[in-house]
Amino acid sequence: MRKFIFLLLLFVSILQVQADKNVTFKAEAPDVVVSGDQFRLTFTVNTQKVKDFRMPSISGFDVLMGPSRSQQSSTQIINGKVSSSSSITYTYILMAGKEGTYTIPSASIEVDKEKVFSNPVTIKVLPQDKTAGNSGQSGQGGSASSSRSQIVGSRITDKDLFITATASKTTVHEQEAILLTYKVYTLVNLRQLYGKMPDLKGFHTQEVELPQQKTFSLEHYKGRNYNTTVWSQYILFPQQTGKLEIPPITFDGVVAQRTVSDDPFDFFNGGGYVEVKKKIVTPKLTINVQSLPAKPAGFSGGVGEFTLSSSINAKEVKTNDAVTIKLVLSGTGNMKLISAPEVKFPQDFEVYDPKTENNFQLTQNGLTGTQTIEYLAIPRHAGDFTIPPVEFTYFDLKTKSYKTLKTEAYQLHVAKGEGNADQVIADFTNKENVKVLGKDIRFIKLGNTKLLPKGDFFFGTFGYYLWYIIPFVLFVAFAVIYRKQALENANIAKVKTKKANKVASKRMKFAGKLLAENKKNEFYDEVLKALWGYISDKLCIPVSQLSKDNIESELVKYGVSDELIQKFIGALNECEFARYAPGNENEAMDKVYTAAIDVISQMEGCIKH
Repeated sequence: MRKFIFLLLLFVSILQVQADKNVTFKAEAPDVVVSGDQFRLTFTVNTQKVKDFRMPSISGFDVLMGPSRSQQSSTQIINGKVSSSSSITYTYILMAGKEGTYTIPSASIEVDKEKVFSNPVTIKVLPQDKTAGNSGQSGQGGSASSSRSQIVGSRITDKDLFITATASKTTVHEQEAILLTYKVYTLVNLRQLYGKMPDLKGFHTQEVELPQQKTFSLEHYKGRNYNTTVWSQYILFPQQTGKLEIPPITFDGVVAQRTVSDDPFDFFNGGGYVEVKKKIVTPKLTINVQSLPAKPAGFSGGVGEFTLSSSINAKEVKTNDAVTIKLVLSGTGNMKLISAPEVKFPQDFEVYDPKTENNFQLTQNGLTGTQTIEYLAIPRHAGDFTIPPVEFTYFDLKTKSYKTLKTEAYQLHVAKGEGNADQVIADFTNKENVKVLGKDIRFIKLGNTKLLPKGDFFFGTFGYYLWYIIPFVLFVAFAVIYRKQALENANIAKVKTKKANKVASKRMKFAGKLLAENKKNEFYDEVLKALWGYISDKLCIPVSQLSKDNIESELVKYGVSDELIQKFIGALNECEFARYAPGNENEAMDKVYTAAIDVISQMEGCIKH
């Protein structure tokens, strides 16, 4: 047992030595006091191995007492972990003199033969409350504190409790941010306050997050010392020009008033309180909103100060590889209300919807932060391409003029990859029209041309009439032979259904083979061909005329349930995006393959002709 106590004391002493190495010397005092108030000024050091405490002269305050020295120490054992702390506090009692702002300089103390200095303290001294005089002053701010003990029946006037509404600017441009602040001034014991911001016409409004627990501080306002706190703040973005009005708000306050007992011996009941309701109406404000100068072409709607940067994942890729361009728009202003800058890819790139990520913070000047936009595109043809620069035009509030930001242009080299790029590509993500690629120019077929002598005509010869007779005979023969088959093919829906099943089954079988060989790109291409080809045959609509929108409307006409329609469209989306999604490729391919077979199986028998 003695050994354990010895080890514990040794461990505590080690902790104490370690704590002494990180010495802190902190000065604390109220931020605001009233002239004539008494308050405490304390200096605390987190070790007891100190000497030679020195305090410089203090101007603007009378020293009533001090310094008085007190020591504190404690040891804790929590879950086997021992912690120890000790400190010394030097306390002064001061009285505030004339109004003004004063700085108490740093005190010094010696620790292990080294001098350590405290932080300086700044204190604002307010004048005395004109209505209270010297007799009403106490240690916490004159009449502001004494009126907290207001007796029941005393009338609460609009000068005892009110709320101000202030705007950081009253003349602004359209879309320029305004900080609207509601501040409470009270001389009474305010317990609760309720009020709701109305919908402001002509403004886009965002509330600033403030602490739920309000902290009051002293403020001298119109000759009186009030306890004040900022109750709520809003950032306003005017959406129209002219004089816009912020209407008054009615708050419901609950004030505690002290009751007085008639029994002189009832000592404990003398401090009772009752709650009294008080309605508080804020003043209305008028904001003068000026219109922006003539807006240039391509104006984004941004008002503030912005920067724009861009980056690309690679400048040399192969066909069917993903190209990602990232735009980062940073700055301060109406970030949520602007049109995002757009990247213009070459025509035969398959472009997907951009991904946007916002990281904003509300400030007095509007939203500050970044907006990151990622564009994904797939090149289908080999060659050299130019991705033009992105332009972003906004109105700069500092210079009162329009500015245009411009990123760099990218030269992209696309090499020939695996697969056939000369195919019909439909951008189903953006629901654009089907595009035929690789068929823009046809070459003239060259060859030998045989010339006939003048006057040597083919017309009227036996061979001439034979060219008429033979096609006629063949036509009659084919008409007789295929007459029975034509009758069988009269049921077009049945024939199309059989064809759809056969072709889809063949393609899915081939897709299964590609899945086993782990050929990712070829697998997804084959599954997409199976799904689009199947629904094309089922609906008797060419693939080039299909889109996700008209598939849904056509399937509804044929009596297919909404659940199955969404399942089929979901299979298409999953196949398109799984190809470029990160993660386990084998698991994603198995999921796509199973979903495609399942939806094709369920679709059978649902289309009614």
